Amino acid sequence: HGGWYGVVVLDDCNFHEQVDLRDFDDHKILSFVPPDGEFVVMNYRITSDFRAPFRIFPQVEQITPYKLECVIKIRADIPEQNYGGNMVISCPMPKHTAFVTNELFPQTPMQSAEYVASDTKVVWNIKKFQGGAEHTLRCKITLSQPCSETIKKEIGPVSLTFEIPMYNVSNLQVRYLRISERHAAYNPYRWVRYVTQSSSYICRL
Repeated sequence: HGGWYGVVVLDDCNFHEQVDLRDFDDHKILSFVPPDGEFVVMNYRITSDFRAPFRIFPQVEQITPYKLECVIKIRADIPEQNYGGNMVISCPMPKHTAFVTNELFPQTPMQSAEYVASDTKVVWNIKKFQGGAEHTLRCKITLSQPCSETIKKEIGPVSLTFEIPMYNVSNLQVRYLRISERHAAYNPYRWVRYVTQSSSYICRL
């Protein structure tokens, strides 16, 4: 529940054993005595009203019996003030691939793409993907034997890893963080930082 920010419907959630839930149902307040080090207070899952931060549009076309073209377009469906960082997009190629040449649009020093022959896949790196922007990779694939439907189906799926600082896909927000007791042995620092990280982000061709 987001108060006057709106309502977030959780499909399920679970909490760390140190969390006191007595005020959660009525006031959405979690109280806990933190253990040493980093720990997870709450895990949750949502499926409704979910907007993926990046949309992938793949397309495969046969050019000649020995040549295929795979185009992967990605659009950032996040606000323009946000960005995806350290993005890695990978796409398996057919096992009968001889070589691949890659073209990037737009051409910027913030991105690169290469065919990794040992893993038979194309790896596309984008250091900073600004919200609202689009990037396209065109892979020109040369085969060592004539193309077939089976060979075409060996392309993909496209997988994506990324991190979006100061962005929360679910819109679940921490309204405030209060430290009720200070201990003489340590001086706590208090802040809230939102980061969206990918786990399993796959687009099948």
